[in-house]
Amino acid sequence: MLYYLLYPLIEVWSPLNLIQYITFRSTMAAISALVISFLVGPWIIQKLKLHQIGEEIRSKGPRSHQKKKGTPTMGGVLILTAVLLPTLLFGRLDNIYIQIILVATIWMGFI
Repeated sequence: MLYYLLYPLIEVWSPLNLIQYITFRSTMAAISALVISFLVGPWIIQKLKLHQIGEEIRSKGPRSHQKKKGTPTMGGVLILTAVLLPTLLFGRLDNIYIQIILVATIWMGFI
């Protein structure tokens, strides 16, 4: 999305020429995914604990597993957010491979 917004502005401000390189966009996507997971992660974990969405441990299981009781089990929400948002921001959405990856990621995330 940012590619389509910033690429026409290359003539106005030449440093925006970096947006056309896939290495720059992939690096920025990786950095933004890391920042998203660091900033949003604690908030999501707090909300999951608040709504008591946690791991249920069977009493017949090993004693070492009892300490996992109450651990939030919806960490995939954080992973999907950290992957999909940077891809939507920095990817060229007209690329068929990006479209396939987005559809597959969303589909598997629902499963």
